[in-house]
Amino acid sequence: MRRLAIAAAGTLVPTFLALTPLNSARADEPGSAGSPDIDVLLSGNQTVAGETIAYPVDQPAAVTAAIVTLLPGQETGWHIHGVPVFGYILEGELTVDYGALGPRVYRQGEGFLEAISFRHNGRNDGEVPVRVLAVFMGGEASRNTIAEGPEHP
Repeated sequence: MRRLAIAAAGTLVPTFLALTPLNSARADEPGSAGSPDIDVLLSGNQTVAGETIAYPVDQPAAVTAAIVTLLPGQETGWHIHGVPVFGYILEGELTVDYGALGPRVYRQGEGFLEAISFRHNGRNDGEVPVRVLAVFMGGEASRNTIAEGPEHP
């Protein structure tokens, strides 16, 4: 996990972020004494399916954050997303079947940019609930999740 320093006033230093890549050694240095650090959970521009992230430009922006809980044996159902989605596993393990791309397992503490237009189905194969922070980054008129039927792609 990478760390970014916070300025003493409590805001990110814009020039630091603009001039220093997140993967440089300087970005890993902790903040000054008394100021908090930020743990970067994910930085990227492609989904797990290789899609480039693009935001709607024909409508006002909207962000929705939700915690999705799947009990043991539960599934999300086959779906796609109308907007980019950041997922972060708060508890448990989530297995996501991407059809032809195969399944992937996401574990507690892992973040990912979910597939957008590539059909997928998440399920809890474990014995404890899975809790996922899902942050949908789109537009006011965009649908965050679109059901795609029960059949396998």
